[in-house]
Amino acid sequence: MIDLYTWSTPNGRKVSIMLEECGLPYRVHPIDISKGDQFGPDYVAINPNSKIPAIVDPQGPDGRPLALFESGAILVYLADKTGLFMPADAVGRYQVLQWLMFQMGGIGPMFGQTHHFRRFAPEPVPYAVDRYSKETRRLYGVLDKRLAEVEYVAGAYSIADMAIYPWCQRSDWQGVDLAADFPSVKRWQDAVAARPAVARGMAVPA
Repeated sequence: MIDLYTWSTPNGRKVSIMLEECGLPYRVHPIDISKGDQFGPDYVAINPNSKIPAIVDPQGPDGRPLALFESGAILVYLADKTGLFMPADAVGRYQVLQWLMFQMGGIGPMFGQTHHFRRFAPEPVPYAVDRYSKETRRLYGVLDKRLAEVEYVAGAYSIADMAIYPWCQRSDWQGVDLAADFPSVKRWQDAVAARPAVARGMAVPA
């Protein structure tokens, strides 16, 4: 059974969605980042970067336990472990990886900054709100153009969709109206949300 260390954030939900989608048994260990649980010595031994999520797979690639952090790396690992949600052909695999990196390098950091400055900053910082809100809308534009051409971001449903979807579920935090401004993203969002495994994964931790 895989041990999942997570909290109710978009990055954490990526991994719980994948675990639900591929049907691997897992046990949840809530890491309450609002209380600083991520800095506890037991967790730092698993993830030296003190972020969530992380997993420990007692049956790693060589039959020994494997601890793994960084949500994108975990998604790739689980896809390789199960043979699911990652194309077998090289071109398809790289299509998935490029959109996964689009989330890891763009959507995650930029949407995260938008969330911080629009909702959590102790005092208003208009320049930061404007900068990150504009970049968030630009990234939605890239995604919307792509999704006007294909059903899912890499063509078929994959870990790339699982990575991006939880961030788009907080569009209200970003001041974005998907239905009005990015209809292809909204169409895709609704399709992903309708998957039972996604709904289960979004509810982790309880």
